[in-house]
Amino acid sequence: MSADHVEPGSRVLHQIRLERARQDAKWGEQNHPDGTGPHSVPLRAIEDCFATPYANQLADLATAATDRHAAEGRVTWADILLEEVFEALAESDLGRLRTELIQVAAVATQWVEAIDRRADQ
Repeated sequence: MSADHVEPGSRVLHQIRLERARQDAKWGEQNHPDGTGPHSVPLRAIEDCFATPYANQLADLATAATDRHAAEGRVTWADILLEEVFEALAESDLGRLRTELIQVAAVATQWVEAIDRRADQ
């Protein structure tokens, strides 16, 4: 592989590493509760205004919306990312939570790569 060759996604992953370093410099090592599980309330900040569904309900709604939008040919990156985020928030098993968070990171990375491709055109 030549020195000029850049592996697909490596620029984005480098930027993610830089952002992680920035976060560590600002906040130090962070160790928070996961706040996940089927009965967690991801949108608790707005629960006073709306009937707030549990994470597993949000995951089901997001999956159904993404599937519907895909079948109609109008799926968006926002649809896909929200589905993955809500699936992660609905997980209480650490192994499955980790898998879902990898999927969130992969979708976010892929979205950034799509933005970069548009900018390069």
